[in-house]
Amino acid sequence: MKHFLKETDLRHPALAEVFALARELKQKRGRHTPPVLAGQTWAMIFSKSSTRTRVSFEVGIHELGGNPLFLNRNDIQLGRGESIEDTARVLSRFVHGLIVRTYDHNDVERLAAAGTIPVINALTDFLHPCQIYTDAFTAAERWAAPGGDLLDSLKGRKIAFLGDTACNMANSWILGANLLGMNISLAGPKGFEPGVEVQAVLAKEGWTGRYHFTSDPYEAVAGADIVYTDVWVSMGKEEETKERIRLMAPYAVTGKLFAAAKPDALFLHCLPAHPGEEVMQEVLDNPRCIIFDQAENRLHMQKAIMAVLAQRPRA
Repeated sequence: MKHFLKETDLRHPALAEVFALARELKQKRGRHTPPVLAGQTWAMIFSKSSTRTRVSFEVGIHELGGNPLFLNRNDIQLGRGESIEDTARVLSRFVHGLIVRTYDHNDVERLAAAGTIPVINALTDFLHPCQIYTDAFTAAERWAAPGGDLLDSLKGRKIAFLGDTACNMANSWILGANLLGMNISLAGPKGFEPGVEVQAVLAKEGWTGRYHFTSDPYEAVAGADIVYTDVWVSMGKEEETKERIRLMAPYAVTGKLFAAAKPDALFLHCLPAHPGEEVMQEVLDNPRCIIFDQAENRLHMQKAIMAVLAQRPRA
């Protein structure tokens, strides 16, 4: 494996290596960071705007000793009609890795197939794997004993995902939960069930049916260790705003709904959050809301992913 396009691209022992390295890099930040990207330039092609993704990757590349090169899609020939394949072949002659944040998941797959450098999916409309690894790491920090196995602390835990259960974060958590030995229950309006694309990945992995979908949010959160939600209107779907808010209002994470999970359940959100829509301010103010730990950990987890990929031989 030399790319990270979906959650299942990493398996043991590389999966355990990435989680352990993220913890080590976090603990040693500012004191000693191995310059595993020294002499390397990693390009970042972004078709979608961002705060956490861009900053965490740019800072992470720099802290690993490399040089980040930000490329807005509209500023390069890709935005003027050059093929994805030609872009991948050209960039492979210049840079050592490629980070892509875009709409169509097929774009990152084509870049990975045509190029000879590691490609990391920094978000597509289908999946957001860096975020899922970060989220799992953030929860495991709370649950694992000091120096204990992070992945073991996740096994058997339950996550409840509420709201737009057909979005990229829901898809990614379905794959991530299965990969990590967790249970997942999703609650959303009818018509927002997990789609055929994620079903195909599940079938390929032999995980068909290994999630629970319900239209009852209280059923979903019962016994949950993590309560999770995301914005109801993702980039590119702004024209659906009013209808989505109407349909998803019953799935807002209120204080009452959060209280229906386990007494020590954690609240997570990949941000940005819209208080008063998908989550109420009282939940964001709860001490078991760890959204800013999540945000910080994007840096440490992505550094670990890049470090592991950088140490693997180029084609």
